[in-house]
Amino acid sequence: MPETLACPLCAMENIYPDGGNHVCADCGHEWPIATGVDAGDAMMVRDVNGNVLNSGDTVTVIKDLKVKGSSIPLKQGSVIRNIRLVDGDPDHIEGHSDKIKGLVLKTCYLRKA
Repeated sequence: MPETLACPLCAMENIYPDGGNHVCADCGHEWPIATGVDAGDAMMVRDVNGNVLNSGDTVTVIKDLKVKGSSIPLKQGSVIRNIRLVDGDPDHIEGHSDKIKGLVLKTCYLRKA
């Protein structure tokens, strides 16, 4: 490595690259190699039809989904109101349905209402 890097958690310099991340051998902390300042601004979350999703939007589920930790499935046509975008992940959103709280859903199963 051309420059000496240190772990942001433990400040040790015993790090190695692993795929797209730096890994600290001492504490196990991982962080991305490419630190793009504009990467968060350029990220756009899109639904299955390509429409841009923003925090606070309302979306509809396009197929029946099994929900881990619940015996109630999320039916096609269920409405998820007031969604929140997951930081750094354009493939997932957070929200609540009428019966199930604390959902994390893939955007490939959602359509903007």
